Formats: sequence, C-alpha cells, structure tokens
Amino acid sequence: MSASKGNLLIIDDQGARARVLADMLSVHGFDSQIVTDVANTAYSLGWDSDVDVILCELELKNFSWEDARFALRTMDVQVPVIMLCGTAEVEPMMNALRLGAADFFLRPVDERALIKSLQRCVRQRRLRRELQESRESLEAANRELRGTVKMLEQDQQAGRQVQLRMLPHSPMALNDYVFSHTVVPSLYLSGDFTDYFTLGDHHVIFFMADVSGHGSSSAFATVLLKNLFARKRSDFSRRGDQTIMDLSAMLGHANQELLDLQVDKFATMLVGLLDMRNNSLSYSVAGHLPLPVLVSDDGARYLEGGGSPVGILADAQYHVDEIVLPEKFTLALFSDGILEILPPKNLIDKEEYLLQALARGADAPEDLVERLGLNAITTAPDDIAALFLSRQV
Repeated sequence: MSASKGNLLIIDDQGARARVLADMLSVHGFDSQIVTDVANTAYSLGWDSDVDVILCELELKNFSWEDARFALRTMDVQVPVIMLCGTAEVEPMMNALRLGAADFFLRPVDERALIKSLQRCVRQRRLRRELQESRESLEAANRELRGTVKMLEQDQQAGRQVQLRMLPHSPMALNDYVFSHTVVPSLYLSGDFTDYFTLGDHHVIFFMADVSGHGSSSAFATVLLKNLFARKRSDFSRRGDQTIMDLSAMLGHANQELLDLQVDKFATMLVGLLDMRNNSLSYSVAGHLPLPVLVSDDGARYLEGGGSPVGILADAQYHVDEIVLPEKFTLALFSDGILEILPPKNLIDKEEYLLQALARGADAPEDLVERLGLNAITTAPDDIAALFLSRQV
C-alpha cells in the first residue's frame, strides 16, 4: 500500500458531489473525509490537525460566509483551504480571497490543475507543521537551557560566597603594619587569590596567585593553593615544620600540586615573608607581573624578581630575594588584571603609568584603590587582585 499523498477534508452540503470528488482524488493518492453539515463539524484545524488541505464548497445552503468570517478568525485555522464554486462571478471569488483561500476553482474542476494545487498546499502544510515542531523543540531546549543557566548561576553565586569567605580579614593590623586587599572578579568566581597570616610572634607570610583562565576551574585551583598554605601553616604550628618559612620550597609545592591536578592550569605567584623584628622582607616570584611596587619617601620602584609560573615545568626552581624595608613604606602587589584597566596601550607604558600613580603617595591603601579606580569597577575584563602592606610610624 502506497503512502497517502495528503489528508483532505471535503466540505460540501451535497454529499453525492463530495463523494465523486473524493473518489477522483483517491485515484491520485489522497485520503478524504467528507463533511456535509459545516455548522456542526468538530474538526480541529490548528497547526496540529491531521488535515492537510480543506476543499470547501463556497455556495453552501443556509450558510453565510459573512457571518462565519469572525468565527473563522478566532479558530486559528492553520490548514490551507481551496474553495470550489459553480458560479463564475466576482463576488464569490472576492469572498474566497477575503476568507484567506489558498486557491479557487470553478466547477467543473480542472482535475490536473486541482491536483497540482493540492500537492503544493500539502507540501506547504507539512513544511509549516515541521517548522512548528522545530519551533516547539527549540522553545523546549531554550527552557531547559535557561534552567541550566540559572542553576549554574546559583552554583557560581554559592561558589563566590565560599571564595569570599576564604579571603583574609581586611584590614589586618599588626603593630605598625597593616595588610589589606581588594579582589575584583571578572565573573562570579575569580582566578586571582591572595592571603596573609601570622607565623609565630614575629612573621607574616603572604602570597598572591593569578591562575590562568577564568571561572570555576581557575577558582578551584585557588582553593588548592589556599589549602596548601593552610596545611603548611598547620604543620608549622603543630609540628614545628619550617617548610612554610622556605618560600622557594612553597612555590615548589604549589608547582607540583598544580601539575598533579592535571587540569591544564598554571599560575603566576608571589610569596612574601615579613619579619617584623628587623623590618625585613623575603620574597620569591613565580612569573608574576607586574612585580611588587615599593613606595616610600624615596619614591616608588619595582622590586626585582623572576622565575617560571607554577604548574608548567616539573623541575622549576625559585629564587628568594631579601630586602630591608624603609621605616615608612607601602608595598603594593597586583595581579596582571590591573594592567587591563590602565589607559596606556602597551605593557611598558602601563607599568610606568602604574608606578607613577603609586609614586604620588597616599595616606592609606584605600586612597590607592580609589586613585586606580578599583572601587568603581563593575565589569572587569580580567580578574583583578590588589594586596597592600604598609607601615606608617
């Protein structure tokens, strides 16, 4: 049995005439159903109707198309209609056009032309049905996608709260020294992280990490680094393990843990150890830019440093520098996101601009934050972290 070429609904109050038409169309592969009482038919003619084309007699007894026009508009008829009429007059044809007919035929019907018209209407009907199904599938996919995005946003917001709680208290004052920080994420979560905490009675260790990329995976890497320093701090307090005092060893551990993570993440880092007894600083740099800026009465200058980022080379080695700090000073550390918001176009000019901005001095780190515009940023192109260590005596 061959597949039907289309499901037709023939509306004609003359049943015998309708059956003759149905028989003729059956020969061409169309399946037909006949309605002789149009006022009492209950066929659905929306987009999901099985009917492909309606063949409707225009001149129905005791039926006014003028009266039916409003009702037809509210029925959302999506099935194409071919009107048939036995009178070659202008008014019936105008009625058919006003009713939105896809085609119009005079009786006796030109069989060949009618079949072509039916084939065209069936094709259009099936294309519209497929389009509607595609639209509904797309809407369903969009609803699912919106739900997934909302869930991800909720996860990211929860993660952001966790990450914020991992940051140290700011400001943290210790004798004449004050530590403070600012972190501006480009997304909900940040790949930048900073931390500082005391070791014994005389030392403070601090670090800044800028993990490659953005979002969740970078944020998870910051959790790993935070955990590393927390473990070594605990080892120092409970067992007297001095590893955390060895800055090059700490960068070596960070390097190995990121390599072991196997998520193709690396990080630039700077680790510092402040000795409050003699006002000295030890620090080690792992590819971090810009380098820390030391601001004092003598002006502002970048500290020296270098080294490979952690998470790239298994045999990376890190060098420790030591300096005696000025009596009064501010040490400013930034992640490279700060360079993205500075006006100059190239890296050298940006670093010089940053140095000059800091050289103008400030009574408090909050003034530096305001001067660089960090307190006014709502959308940053990259994560930005700033850490300030100052001493005002």
